[in-house]
Amino acid sequence: MLFGKYVNKFYKKYFWNFFWGILFLIVVDYIQLLVPKIIGNLTDAYDSPSGLTSDFLNMNCLYILLIAIGMLAGRFIWRVAILDGAFKITADLRGELFNKTTELSQNYYHNNKVGSIMSYFTNDLDTITDAYGFGLVMLVDAVFMGILSFINMMMVSWQISLITLIPLIILVISAYFIDNKMEKIYNQRQEAFEKMSDYTQEMFSGLRVIKAFVREIRESIRFSKVNKENQQKDLALVKFSALLDTLISILIEMMFAISLAIGGYIIYNNYLQGIEGFSRGDMFEFIGYLNAIIWPMIALGQIIALRSRAKTSLKRISVVLDEPIDVKDDDKVIPLNDIKGNITFKDFSYRFKDGDTDALKHVNLDIKAGDNIGIIGKIGSGKSILVNCLLRIDTLHKGEVFIDGHDIMNIPIKQIREAISFVPQDNFLFSSTIKDNIGFSDEKLSDEQIEDAAKFADVHDDIKEFIDGYRTLVGERGVTLSGGQKQRISIARAYAKHAPIMIMDDSVSAVDVKTEEMILKNLKANRKGQTTLIVASRVSTVEHLDKIIVMNNGEVEAFGSPKELLKISPTYQRMAHLQELENEVGGNE
Repeated sequence: MLFGKYVNKFYKKYFWNFFWGILFLIVVDYIQLLVPKIIGNLTDAYDSPSGLTSDFLNMNCLYILLIAIGMLAGRFIWRVAILDGAFKITADLRGELFNKTTELSQNYYHNNKVGSIMSYFTNDLDTITDAYGFGLVMLVDAVFMGILSFINMMMVSWQISLITLIPLIILVISAYFIDNKMEKIYNQRQEAFEKMSDYTQEMFSGLRVIKAFVREIRESIRFSKVNKENQQKDLALVKFSALLDTLISILIEMMFAISLAIGGYIIYNNYLQGIEGFSRGDMFEFIGYLNAIIWPMIALGQIIALRSRAKTSLKRISVVLDEPIDVKDDDKVIPLNDIKGNITFKDFSYRFKDGDTDALKHVNLDIKAGDNIGIIGKIGSGKSILVNCLLRIDTLHKGEVFIDGHDIMNIPIKQIREAISFVPQDNFLFSSTIKDNIGFSDEKLSDEQIEDAAKFADVHDDIKEFIDGYRTLVGERGVTLSGGQKQRISIARAYAKHAPIMIMDDSVSAVDVKTEEMILKNLKANRKGQTTLIVASRVSTVEHLDKIIVMNNGEVEAFGSPKELLKISPTYQRMAHLQELENEVGGNE
């Protein structure tokens, strides 16, 4: 059996699955052990001059037929009951694991690779399924059939039974050491599989780069090394399992050899002395029970291996489920009736958990609802961090960031994120249709609303050129689309949400100037009265907005209109000058 704080509850939840499954499994084990008794009686009857009559033979054949029918029905019922419970437990665990991963912050995913996390959902959960499915079956068989078989053996000949018990005692004593060793080997195997999954996932994600730099051979060599390590760990597990199976086989053969030797000697001795006692029928019956106990012994070895693997997998999954949720609501959150879009930063500073210095320092800003605000600065100046903090990607200090005059830490995270439309830098798209991606925020959006959002992002004409139009599959991470198309679909997805606050994090870098102008024009026309924050690396993207925030080394160097910034912000002056030179060079060409 497998126990732990995340699985103990399932014994109660799926009690009836396991109750009926175990009950019918025990019934099958019991009636199965009636067969050796019948065979023993038939053998003794054969030795008797008048014992093996047609009526006696027909009656015993009927018993065997009824036993076979009972075993068939019982096995069907216990398989349905137990395996159904096992798969339900796995589904519940997978759901808990998925829900937990959606609650974890970005810091967790910075430190843990996707390939490793995926191994929890595949190999580890499959192992737990086996433990609750056939693992439970083998345990019940090993206990009940083993005990029932041994009791029947004792009733036939307690002397032979006690002697044949010696190899079984050896196996039970060895089980403790085998279990610890198996758990260690399996953990190493899972770590090697994680490493291979991480590398494979990363290679597939970067396949375009690999091909562009003609590094297929090098990556194949690297994968061969990772795969070789995984193979070695797999072989180590297989070798140890083979040794365990060999040990069990040797002990089983020892039991048969001891039984046949002692039983044969007793029968021969009784024959010489002409006395009745342990007969050939008893020997056949004893061997039948001994044969029945073989499966429990084999099952015991498999239980040791399976339980060790399941314990390791449960520990690995528990590490994820035990991971603290560092971004969550406290007990004092108060939902707002309506969010208008006023944003205030008061002496706001932010430091990454693994950072030595502040990424943002003493930020003071007051953004009015309905303002179109640009955010520019050199790479690493803190532009993206500033807007990401509004999405509560981390726990912030109270009294520093406010929305509509309310401390952001006192507003439910769900309400904050529902009030913000976000266009990320990577323009991530799901491997679904264009329509599904644009309507991601609300599945009930009509085709007209989807098209309106696409027109807003100036991508409607591009979509209509596809054979399937809005029902075109974009492929994994939008692989079938160009960079500009992905950006514009991401913008359309954010616009379709119609949130009071919209954040565009460097979201027009892959489009041409004409398209950029069209999107900005649509922003002003369609988002009146709603707050929009646009992070950009080009002055031309933000120069027509209401105000611009200039970031420099994590600080707000200046905040004002474009005209004001040309007078007071050296960073903005330099960026504007560089753009003028770029335009002149482009014009001369």
